Amino acid sequence: MALLAAGLIGGMAASPARALEWSGSLKSIGLRSRASTGEPYLLNLNRLRIEAKGDLMPGVAVDLQYDNEVLLGSYLDSTDFHAQKDVPPAQYWRADANYVERGDVYGRHWVHRGALTLSRWDIDLRLGRQRIAWGTGRFWSPLDILNPVNPLALEREERVGVDAALLEAKLGPLARASFVYAPSPLRGSANRALQWHGNMAGVDGSIVGGHLAGLKILGTDIASQIGNAGVRAEAARLTPQAGPGFSRWMVGADYAFANGLTLSAELYGNGAGSRDLASYDWVGLRAGRITSLATRYAGLYASYDITPLLKWSTYVAVNVDDRSRGLDTRLVWSWRADVELTVGLRSFGGGPRSEHGRMPGAALAQAQWFF
Repeated sequence: MALLAAGLIGGMAASPARALEWSGSLKSIGLRSRASTGEPYLLNLNRLRIEAKGDLMPGVAVDLQYDNEVLLGSYLDSTDFHAQKDVPPAQYWRADANYVERGDVYGRHWVHRGALTLSRWDIDLRLGRQRIAWGTGRFWSPLDILNPVNPLALEREERVGVDAALLEAKLGPLARASFVYAPSPLRGSANRALQWHGNMAGVDGSIVGGHLAGLKILGTDIASQIGNAGVRAEAARLTPQAGPGFSRWMVGADYAFANGLTLSAELYGNGAGSRDLASYDWVGLRAGRITSLATRYAGLYASYDITPLLKWSTYVAVNVDDRSRGLDTRLVWSWRADVELTVGLRSFGGGPRSEHGRMPGAALAQAQWFF
């Protein structure tokens, strides 16, 4: 991956400056919460992202995003941080390194995205670290296995990229066929799958089949409109290399009112989960192999444009099996065209052994400058 990034940078240096669009952002998040030991902590996360996108030459496009991050605060002294920082990245290629580690400062940098797209006729081949967005779920997605959704992530917009080759052929104005090949980070069986996507009578639909994350998968998704409401659904049958197969499904709906209020709701069934709290796969959850422990979930999203520059949004996720729940609510103020200020609260409830009940609440403040 480091060689690919170096090649991309070298190609950009040799290409006309007008062919590329340079942009980026500087984000600072202040978080106050508690560690798993119960001790309170403060964390200040500061991230510089530099992006370069555009055409290196006819038929060759680049997408490179470089991140440099500095962490400050008492969180760096917690056992949670020391366990987290040693977890290997989810990608196949190592394109990250930490450059400073003291008691109160931790600095690291990495390639967030780094991909070349080769285009000829109606066929695109994208090579490198990229986002492969399959499925329609906002909270959960049975099909989005390579870039799984975490319904209550601190930074929902930050989706880990996958190192892969993605071949897409346009079959018409609204139809395409895709093939993805992604080597396994664990050096096991490679991920490989086919997707067909099309539209018929106003209904978007996809069919997916292949091997993803050690699972054989056969699934489908649909999205359409009923009146002014959007409706979505996904279903997949998954079979591990050892053990019985299971199913996952999701149904959702979205509605935007004229007064600026938007609502979304989802129900999720996870056949690989458990209704017995004692059988929860906490190890798999912490390692990132799974995103849900139980079998039944419900999610609600609400947003409201208080003014053209001030927006409120809230995510609520409920584990129906153990009756635990998590809430993330935020106010976002577009102070300037290039600056957003955010304040928010994260709250969790449930029994001490439940999925969300043991998670600590948090207060956050965030500033982000786009350039």
